[in-house]
Amino acid sequence: MASLVPSLQHRPVTILLVEDNPGDQALVREALLPLPWIQLWFAPDGTDALRLLEGPGRKPDLILLDLNLPRLDGRALLTLLKNHPVLCRIPTIVMTSSVDPLEIERAYNAHANCYLAKPPDFARMELLMRRLAEFWLEVAELPYVGEG
Repeated sequence: MASLVPSLQHRPVTILLVEDNPGDQALVREALLPLPWIQLWFAPDGTDALRLLEGPGRKPDLILLDLNLPRLDGRALLTLLKNHPVLCRIPTIVMTSSVDPLEIERAYNAHANCYLAKPPDFARMELLMRRLAEFWLEVAELPYVGEG
C-alpha cells in the first residue's frame, strides 16, 4: 500500500464535500484528519456548491457529492457540473447511502467519475477515505482547473 505522503511535485489538495448531514460531514472530516495536505471545503446543498464553484478563486481538485440534498439536489448539480465547460474537468465522486442499481446507473450516465456507498461507521469511512485519497491523490493525475 502507498505511503499517503504528498508528492513533492503536487500542491496541497482541496476536496469539496457537498453534504447536508452534519454527522456525515464530521465522519469525512475525521477520516481525512491524518492527511494534513488535504483541505476540506463544505457546502450543505447544490445551490451553495454551485455558487462556490462558479465564484472567483481557486476551484477544488475533487468533489464528493451526496445525491439527497435540499434545494438543488446532487443529481441536478452533477448534471450542471458535467455540462459546464470548465467545471466538468473536476473529478466528481458520488458518495451517497443508496446502492440502488438505477441510482448508480443514473450517476454514471450523468458522467460521475465514481460512485461510492457511504459506510455506516467511522472505521469503514476512514478506510474508504484513505483508499479514495490513495487513488485520486497518488495514482491518478488530477487536472488543474484554476481560478474563476
